[in-house]
Amino acid sequence: MATDTESSYAGGFGQVSRTAGTIFRYLLLAATMFGIVTLAVLLVYVANDAIRPLTADLGWHLTFFVTLVLPTILVGGYLYRRNTAALKLGGLIVGMLAVSLLFSGGMAITFIDIIPPLTGLSYAIGLAIPAALTVVLTKYENKISFTPRVAVTGAAFFLSLFGVPGYLHSVPELVQKAPVVPTEWVILTLVLGGVVALAVSRYVARIREDTTAGLLAGVAALGLTGLAALVGPFLGIDANALVVVTTVAFVPTATYAGGAALTREQERIGLLFAATVIVGSLVGAAAVDILGFAGPQSWVNWHFLTSPHSGSAENAGLYPAIGGSILLMATVAALSFPIGVGAAVYLEEYAPDNTFTRFIDVNISNLAGVPSVVYGLLGLGVFVTYLGQSTGTVLIGGATLALLILPIVIISSREAIRAVPGDLRQASYGMGATRWQTVKNVVIPEAFPGILTGTILALGRAIGETAPLIMIGAPSVVFSLPTELSSKVSAMPLQVYAWSSLFASEDFYTKAVPAGVVVLLVVLLAMNSIAIVLRNKFESES
Repeated sequence: MATDTESSYAGGFGQVSRTAGTIFRYLLLAATMFGIVTLAVLLVYVANDAIRPLTADLGWHLTFFVTLVLPTILVGGYLYRRNTAALKLGGLIVGMLAVSLLFSGGMAITFIDIIPPLTGLSYAIGLAIPAALTVVLTKYENKISFTPRVAVTGAAFFLSLFGVPGYLHSVPELVQKAPVVPTEWVILTLVLGGVVALAVSRYVARIREDTTAGLLAGVAALGLTGLAALVGPFLGIDANALVVVTTVAFVPTATYAGGAALTREQERIGLLFAATVIVGSLVGAAAVDILGFAGPQSWVNWHFLTSPHSGSAENAGLYPAIGGSILLMATVAALSFPIGVGAAVYLEEYAPDNTFTRFIDVNISNLAGVPSVVYGLLGLGVFVTYLGQSTGTVLIGGATLALLILPIVIISSREAIRAVPGDLRQASYGMGATRWQTVKNVVIPEAFPGILTGTILALGRAIGETAPLIMIGAPSVVFSLPTELSSKVSAMPLQVYAWSSLFASEDFYTKAVPAGVVVLLVVLLAMNSIAIVLRNKFESES
């Protein structure tokens, strides 16, 4: 009877009390809820200062309540009671559109202001030529040994991108010196729209099992992108910006929604929820504009997002810092991803189990917990003092942040590789594959979802770091976008830090600082949401 009431005795574990276990569980729940509530209160407080929803007219709130909030509650409640999976699909489409719109702004900054469209086209062609050669050589891998293929591929990429100074021009140089070049919106349509159209074509061909349908879908996606450029000026929108937004946000979201409508018959009603939110938002925005209701006097507005720093909080903007964060993250990903994944593959698949590798394992785990300021000192000592590089540049900042997240990328990649079932490896070996073929064709494809989500979460940590950038001498304030790896760079957290310290005043504390914090948090949440969605998608497919 004692086992049914208070406690029991489990061999090897001693006396187990159910009462103590229950108390411990509720203590953990209370601690978790306390942390969540405290964080929520802090975020609401900051968001209220930045967005100031109570400054809007009462009619503005009532209009959006009638057009957006009430219909969303009714449709969402109905789907929650009848078909939860459909509600999740509708929420996923709404979230996909919101996140893709956010990242389309970053893509517009990158491929319009930081990298001129003609430069992007020239390097796209410069990469496409050796990439095509690589694909051709791969088809003859049984006839051409590995070393010659690597040598030819490496030489093709180098000659195409850099040429031979004084003897052979690179492909980007030849393209940029061409006597006739397309307009910028045409270039963006061909480069970005072409990549997305190819992805749309493959997606539709896969779900419809029809190559012709995929080809037509790709052509339609490319045509829609070009149409957006033509319609944009009539709507008062820059053609280049609308091409990027259409390519990154509208076309992928519409494609996914159409694919869901075709393949998920039981859940397609969830598209009604997405339509309710999207149409309700547009109708509400049009209604308040027609009726003349003033919205919130938010500090997070178009001026804040597209203006440089200013001495007054009302005119201060985050634009150069946003561009700097984008370039830093691109540099960090380019440095940390191949090195981290390569190290993980070696340690898991090739390294022997000896004292040296165990020593490396322990140190990688320890490095993951080292404070970020130490990595800033490391970057200062290695890249600036020892190698003599300029302080505060995109390359030095990206390399320092790459060192910061490298242990995290290695650990997450190793866990993903370790999770691949051993039976798959044995089956590959049983078919006569070598270790490298097994790693390339079996292990890495199976582990890639976990590797990708771990890398995205690590980048989310890097984008919020301030101490390493301060230590390498990154300027707190810049007034223009960085355009090269050698350009001085700031970042969003560093700009917010400058507003709260160097420009400390009541105006900056209540206006610019909360607005900067909200923008940074939105970017972090968007990156983490992508990682979560990818993880859940691949887990459901496995």
